Amino acid sequence: LVERIHLAGHRRRREVVHEIRNVLYRYCRGIDRRDYDLVRSCYHPDATDDHGGFQGDVDGFIDYIKAGLPRFEQTMHMIGNILIELDGDVARSEAYTLAFHRVPASTTKPTRDYTVGLRYMDRFERRDARWAIADRVCVFSFQRIDPCDPPMPWAPGFAIGGS
Repeated sequence: LVERIHLAGHRRRREVVHEIRNVLYRYCRGIDRRDYDLVRSCYHPDATDDHGGFQGDVDGFIDYIKAGLPRFEQTMHMIGNILIELDGDVARSEAYTLAFHRVPASTTKPTRDYTVGLRYMDRFERRDARWAIADRVCVFSFQRIDPCDPPMPWAPGFAIGGS
């Protein structure tokens, strides 16, 4: 009996970690697809976000990204090295992230890639059987801007997508 209880606890922990990881993945998808409802669904309504240039509530964050993301042709957020520590209905996570931003050419600058390395430091809470971000702090590690060569044409048959 004790072994079954122990196994059930491990199974539940894996399920919770999976749920939290999916929130992180949905957040990235929402940002990259400009799906602001999906981004909002990753947070609790009273959550806070500190993105460096923005600090405030979820509604303010959604307004901030709605205003800022259109300046990029596309973005791609890649998350890895996700560490999640559980404590009842609270979890802390640290997720290493590479965020790629394609900046269109202007009259004075060529098309360029703006890359940011950062970590999402999140406090998740489980409320009403749903895990979501209660507090996020972005810790920035580096940024770089690289000019882009003209794009190579895709061969016929490739599905091409941006935001």
